[in-house]
Amino acid sequence: MGKKLFTKDFTLVVLGQVISLFGNATIRFALPLYLLNQTGSSALYGMVTACAFLPAILLSPVGGIVADRMNKKNIMVALDFFTAAVILAVSLLLGRVNLVLLQASALMLLYGIAGAYQPSVQASIPVLVSQENYMAANSIINTISSFASLAGPVLGGIVYSAYGLKPVLWVCIVCFFLSAVMEIFIKIPFEKPDSSGSLWVTVKADFGESIHFILREKPVIGKVLLVICGINLFLSAMMIVGMPYLITEVLDLEAGQANKLFGYAQGAMAAGGLAGGIGAGVFAKRLSVKKAGGLLIACTAPVFPVGVSLMVFQSGVVNYLVLTVCCFLVMVFSTVFTVQMMSFIQMETPQNLLGKVIAVILTIGMCAQPLGNAFYGVLFGVCEGVEYAVVLFAGVVTMGIVVRARKVFKELS
Repeated sequence: MGKKLFTKDFTLVVLGQVISLFGNATIRFALPLYLLNQTGSSALYGMVTACAFLPAILLSPVGGIVADRMNKKNIMVALDFFTAAVILAVSLLLGRVNLVLLQASALMLLYGIAGAYQPSVQASIPVLVSQENYMAANSIINTISSFASLAGPVLGGIVYSAYGLKPVLWVCIVCFFLSAVMEIFIKIPFEKPDSSGSLWVTVKADFGESIHFILREKPVIGKVLLVICGINLFLSAMMIVGMPYLITEVLDLEAGQANKLFGYAQGAMAAGGLAGGIGAGVFAKRLSVKKAGGLLIACTAPVFPVGVSLMVFQSGVVNYLVLTVCCFLVMVFSTVFTVQMMSFIQMETPQNLLGKVIAVILTIGMCAQPLGNAFYGVLFGVCEGVEYAVVLFAGVVTMGIVVRARKVFKELS
């Protein structure tokens, strides 16, 4: 008989994720929004958020290698404490150093920590739950992430609009500190693998082993990764840069309400992720991985009503509602797709390679994000007054990618 899903240790992982991801969602909402409010520049916003992704790309493979060679609990505890320290430093330095430099440095550190942290969480799931519960466990983790992303921006937007940035920072410090304390009590089975040679030799060998597995032993995973990179470049980056810029700088909304409305829109996206995570868990046995391409088509389709609305309607409220509803739908389908793919990878990957393989997948998947953020930051600035053209461009290119990629998903089993 397999393990039950909610063991004590998996429950502690879940609770730690609730608190930690709430802090993550709130800080990632508040810091870039503060920069955008202070400068009003989409190009600067895009460049800073692009730079923030670079450490995540570089540190995610390291996080995967470390996750396979160290106790995953210790990694999660140490990184949550370190995150609290970084946010504390930001709160103390705010107003005393150059804003752009402070924001860029803080976001790079926070994204880098998250990149090193996530492989440990994902790689701990197969150790703590039985294989028949992989889909349900991944669904729960994604649902928690979505719930935290729902509550974080909404509450962060309310607090930020009423009291400014510093109270938001202190809430996040408390979240990461509590998460770290809770994770101390988790017990994750661990056997230290043999290590030969220097650290560099070990890192190089581990990274090469995971690349070989993805490209040679499971080449279909490599093909799926290329599709995900294309989506991140043309769709995800447009949403990351476009949503705050459109809501706070472009749409004709009531003065003083834009930041709060942006928080609600972020919450709506998180609600979509929450609905998608729950749906993936409820319908886990009915979802066919071979039909995952259809999920990506459904994920891309809502982009077109946003572009059409921006082109046709002058009302800021109408455009805001269309944007919010469509982003909700995008997140529903993208979350179901993410849960499917992660469960597939966990089932197909040997336990000794899982942390490294997940890290490489996350790394390659993120590679397109900085380029896309910078690209759309400039493009929205150049297309001032015709922002709908940028949104429609993102929809057309992404739809072309996912339609052509359907045959890749049919190879999955």
